Amino acid sequence: MKILLISLAGIGDTLLATSLLRVLREQFPSDTIDAFVRWPGAKDILAGNPYVNTVYQQNFLKHGAPANWKLLRQLRRQRYDVSINTYPQGRIEYRITARLINAAQRLSHRYERHSWIDNRLVNRTIEQDYEIHCIENNLNLLKLLGLTPPSRPVPNEVFLSAADQQWAKDFLAQHQLAGKTLLAVHVGSGKTKNLILKRWPVEHYVKLLDKVLQAHPQVMVLLFGGPEEREDNEKILAALRNKRVLPVPSRTMKQAVALLGRCQVFVSVDNVFMHLAATVKVPEQIVIESPTFNKTIHPYQRPFRLVPNPMVAGRNLEYYLYDGRDIQGTTEHLLACMRSISPEMVFAELKNALVIL
Repeated sequence: MKILLISLAGIGDTLLATSLLRVLREQFPSDTIDAFVRWPGAKDILAGNPYVNTVYQQNFLKHGAPANWKLLRQLRRQRYDVSINTYPQGRIEYRITARLINAAQRLSHRYERHSWIDNRLVNRTIEQDYEIHCIENNLNLLKLLGLTPPSRPVPNEVFLSAADQQWAKDFLAQHQLAGKTLLAVHVGSGKTKNLILKRWPVEHYVKLLDKVLQAHPQVMVLLFGGPEEREDNEKILAALRNKRVLPVPSRTMKQAVALLGRCQVFVSVDNVFMHLAATVKVPEQIVIESPTFNKTIHPYQRPFRLVPNPMVAGRNLEYYLYDGRDIQGTTEHLLACMRSISPEMVFAELKNALVIL
């Protein structure tokens, strides 16, 4: 049998689909299992994964129609028996992609705006469930293949190479970080739709880190992020001008993951690095609540400290569903929503975490 995993939404969503890849490989040890992703970072996450045969990557928005059709024809010629649209992929474009690739069985969840059109695009569907994790929503797709989802938790995985681990060791040695308490920070979030509006303000990060540096002299701050976070990280560096704040110049996602695994504390909103921190079991994880945070994307099987958003007040699913739409609310409202979490609120949780360490 030939199976294609389609994970085009976000890098974090691809990470959370690695649990499904493991179980598929356990069920089909000798069959072909390929993956199709949108982002280079998602391809990097799957690099070295022993459960995948081939990873195809293309961002349709950056390539012209001829290049996109060429890849879709290539995938169509593979004659997959099964394609699986991983969770959550609520936009109808993802199901159109599955139809164009044209596997015999096309698996997907049913989202809020499911209609007869979707039934023409995918032919095996199951209801999504906001009360369970993304990983469990993905594993429920196994029922559509006549399989029973595992009763045990199946965590997501990243397979680091010896070179990735050596890069992290070299970074620690270069900056003489042995014996220091490493606080990892990631200021970013996705930029598709209006997801950039769930970022915590840069000036709040500056005030938070200034408080940390003054109160905890043993702490070193590592600023993670790629090109999309460079500007914000540079603002933090310029504002603090402190040798105890270091940018992380990783060239790949997996280098960053290797270093993240050496940190003791991690702070971010819900984003791919939140899930990566859970994957490598950072001891103390602090999540700044955004409107998009809900049970489906909690750090999986890991304890975490949530800094609650007073404006969201438990109404996360009123702000954001996996129905293909933006976060609900005006730009002004959503920016105010993230500003409503003060640096003092995050510092209180961070201080408690540092005391335990």
